[in-house]
Amino acid sequence: MEACEREELVVDADHLAAAPNGIENELLDVGEEDHMQGQMEEFLGPQAEYNEEEEERKYYRRKRLGVIKNVLAASVGAMIVYSVYMGLLQMQLILHYDMTYREVKYSNLGLVDIDRKMLMGINVTPIIGLLYTPILIRFLGTKWMMFLASGIYALFVSTNYWERYYTLVPSAVAIGVAIVPFWASLGNYITRMAQQYYEYVNYREEHVQEQKKLPKGACHSYIIVFQSVFHMIYHLSFVFAEFPMLFVLNGHLRENDHILYNVKGCGANISGVIPGFNSTVLLNLPRSMLLIQVESVLMGFAFLAMLIFLLLCGAAYRPTEEIDLRSIGWGNIFQLPFKHFRDYRLRLLCPFFIYSGFESLFAVTGFSLSYGVCVLGLKKLWLLIVVYGLSCSVFSSLSLCLLRLPRWLCLAAGAAVHIVLLATLLALPLYRDKPEYLGPLLVISVLWGLGTALIKTGVNTLLGMLYAEDKERLDFIYTIFHWWQAIAIFIVYLWSNLPMRAKLSILLATLLLACYCYWLMERRIASKKPYRLPRIPRPRHKVKGYRYLEEDNSDESDSEKSEEDDDDDGDRNEDGEHVVEEMRAEDREEEGQDAGVLGADSPGARRRGPEGHRRRREDAHVKEEEREECEQW
Repeated sequence: MEACEREELVVDADHLAAAPNGIENELLDVGEEDHMQGQMEEFLGPQAEYNEEEEERKYYRRKRLGVIKNVLAASVGAMIVYSVYMGLLQMQLILHYDMTYREVKYSNLGLVDIDRKMLMGINVTPIIGLLYTPILIRFLGTKWMMFLASGIYALFVSTNYWERYYTLVPSAVAIGVAIVPFWASLGNYITRMAQQYYEYVNYREEHVQEQKKLPKGACHSYIIVFQSVFHMIYHLSFVFAEFPMLFVLNGHLRENDHILYNVKGCGANISGVIPGFNSTVLLNLPRSMLLIQVESVLMGFAFLAMLIFLLLCGAAYRPTEEIDLRSIGWGNIFQLPFKHFRDYRLRLLCPFFIYSGFESLFAVTGFSLSYGVCVLGLKKLWLLIVVYGLSCSVFSSLSLCLLRLPRWLCLAAGAAVHIVLLATLLALPLYRDKPEYLGPLLVISVLWGLGTALIKTGVNTLLGMLYAEDKERLDFIYTIFHWWQAIAIFIVYLWSNLPMRAKLSILLATLLLACYCYWLMERRIASKKPYRLPRIPRPRHKVKGYRYLEEDNSDESDSEKSEEDDDDDGDRNEDGEHVVEEMRAEDREEEGQDAGVLGADSPGARRRGPEGHRRRREDAHVKEEEREECEQW
């Protein structure tokens, strides 16, 4: 009995001794949970070292650097594409012109006929570019249109490995199809980069955060700078295009006394290009392996241009904007370029568009051949083109004066230079094989490049400034511009056999008409005469996919939403409809403020996103309860 009592006392003692240890363990567990909770709150809470404004500023600085990278990449890509294209075409036409080369290499293949049809495909096909260019740009996107067009130029290079009718002519037609879309995409892309740069600089402005229309003249300075940089880089293509001529063909050319033996006159006194030019210009034929190596180098640079457009050029529009651009209907996209001719500004600029196409082709064909080669010989052709290209590149920087001077000054100065040069070319007496005329012809080439640079940059900058606030119209505007240039190139192709005085007279008359029309346009704008712009239809989205859900369609207008709400809630009483409409309007306002802010991936936006989403869910739940109470009442 006593033993049992002693055992019970020992058990009780052990229980009393163990109780404090259990309480201590429970206290330790609670302490660890509090410590872990504190660490979690410290990890998830705002960091003391995190500066929201500083991170946001760094984010938009990276965005601005990305825009500059896009402009430089597009400029270098276009320069490489046209360096390869013009260099290969020049070398190909000189080789095919030589009778000995044709007979030895290709016998009765008919290279002269192939070249004629190839030039026809390049110059004639673009006249229908107005019909398909906006559709291609909106279907593929601006960046992908540039990439595809550069691929077509690379295809043209590849066909020269096997020179046959069924390779050269189709590839030339493909280039003719791609010319207008390529240049319209480039003009649109450079202007869009200027708009984006303005948005990234002024990201705190309310109209930028809500993605509203930009204020008038807000991004003009960026358009001027970007267009100037683009043309400074692009015009270097005339320099690099002469490398095959300089390093490969020049050593195989005959002397002037043989090439120009039957030439009777030069300059304004002749008809056609160079009447009497000898049909054998090669002293010895270049090795086939040498030509293959040259074509392989050009092919490599063509692929490099494609990679530049693909990897270094960013998108011109946000994904939602591109969906909106193509959602207005393909019929509307087809019609809108024609409807934009209602705008008197575009109609009055058409003569300048045409002259811009005239003068560029005249510089590299009419002046360089009928004046340069006819007087100095074929071996000096590369020098005239290189001087012209360098002049265009250097003097394109003069368009930066538009940052401080009126916009009409650039076009007026370029037109004045060309008027003087055209009058000089009409009156200048020239004779064949006169090396002493090298200096005057180089001066004319430099001055012509000056006028070209001012006119090219002036027209592109003027279009960007006139339509800078309408980003949904830019592809139509630049399509019209480059379509008129294609028409001018087609006219130059047709007039090749006209007398030189007639060509110069057409150029001079077109330039004077362009100056008058431009003066008339500026006068109407200064007098605030209203202009007609076609209405861009509202995007019509199919409610499919992850983005366009029925309850959260970010692209649906308020009027469309209200109509749908009336149809769905027509059987509800008046008070219930009022509450529902207020709830949806507030939800739309909050969603627009969260989703419409520019740069939703910025650090501030990512941090505010979950909190705002949770707050919207709570508000929606409360308003749903209020709606149910109203319905019950």
